[in-house]
Amino acid sequence: MTHHTGQDWEFTDDRDHLVRASYRPARLVAYLPTAAALHDHGIRPAGVFGSAHDDPAAPDPAKAGSLPLTGLRYFGAGSAFDLDALLAAEPDLVVALTYGGGQVYGIDAEAAKHLEERVPLAVLDVGRGRSLAGIRSRLTALARGLGAPEQPEADARLDAAERRLSRVAAGAVRPRVLALSPAGPDSVHLARPYAWPDLAALAGLGVGLVDPASGHGANWSTTGWAEAAALEPDLVLTDVRSNADPLGDALGPGVRTLPWNPELPPSAREHARFCTALADALEDVRP
Repeated sequence: MTHHTGQDWEFTDDRDHLVRASYRPARLVAYLPTAAALHDHGIRPAGVFGSAHDDPAAPDPAKAGSLPLTGLRYFGAGSAFDLDALLAAEPDLVVALTYGGGQVYGIDAEAAKHLEERVPLAVLDVGRGRSLAGIRSRLTALARGLGAPEQPEADARLDAAERRLSRVAAGAVRPRVLALSPAGPDSVHLARPYAWPDLAALAGLGVGLVDPASGHGANWSTTGWAEAAALEPDLVLTDVRSNADPLGDALGPGVRTLPWNPELPPSAREHARFCTALADALEDVRP
């Protein structure tokens, strides 16, 4: 919920914290994919930060969606997150994520505590058990509270893209789709479809996602390339974030692949673009 009472601005975040400012924030700093989604709503951030997986010196373009990175302040990532530089930039709102439990993602707990003492901090939950539509609608609620207009055409495009994907995915023989993140020449992280809101949403639309054998991780099953190849995927969604290795030809020649960003900016525009690309790829591999 966002409220304006006189000059006050309020937003209840996904930790159930009431985030307050004496006016509507206009100088935002946000976690990069979240900043990209806000940009899709017409809100240009004043700066961005990354996570412990990211390059401390430069933002990962794979996570940036259509957000132009030129001239955008980057406050680092993980242990190289520069709290002093961020505070010196005087943002009036910082938007961060949690993967559950309210723990801020990408900023260590001590820095997050200092940050929240100085600047309003809104935290959105993107963890397991959240639906993709729910994650997108919470980001939209924040954007609207920050003055963004409604986007009926983007919503209509997403609706059409999802309907088309459902049609393409249906059929007597569904192509086998495997999502993975290459970890090097000897190992690969295979994604558990229901641990990822975007993959769970695809499964809900009828996409035939391969569920790997359970291993130790909640989100990934880590295995060798031979075991991944034995799953005989028709289409591989391969992690293109900068912390993932390139896929190369580890699965053998001729395997159809589609770039996959497990941290896709949660906007109708980005989700429609991905659904369209996936529908195109499934049409190409249909037996």
